[in-house]
This record gives sequence, structure tokens and C-alpha cells, in this order.
Amino acid sequence: MTEEELKAIHKASKRAKRIATEKAGELHDLVEDRLPAAYEEIPAIAQATYDACQAWAEAEAAYKAAAAEMN
Repeated sequence: MTEEELKAIHKASKRAKRIATEKAGELHDLVEDRLPAAYEEIPAIAQATYDACQAWAEAEAAYKAAAAEMN
């Protein structure tokens, strides 16, 4: 693996973390500002947040594995 490939994997991990953070913010806003009236939005927003967090965890694990391989 090249240094450029490792940087690309790290960039993907950082992007996934940003997306997960944005989704968590949406869930927080729903809880803080729109409940109980918008209760029907809970499943979709919660699932999107879960999926984004899972994608980040997978991307972070891939980065850590690649970084360890480089050492």
C-alpha cells in the first residue's frame, strides 16, 4: 500500500465521521426541537444515523488496519 492510498483511506474515514456527526445532529435536533409532534420521523432519522455511524466505524477500522499494515 502506498502513502497516497493510506491518505485516501484516512480521508474517507474523516468524511464518514463528518456525515455521522451530521446525522447525529439531525437526530438531536429532532429530539430537542420537534418532538413530540414529529414522532413519526424518529425511525427514519434514527436508522440514517445508525447507518452513518456504522459506515464511519467500518471506514475507521479500515484506516487503522491499513495504517498498521504500513508499519
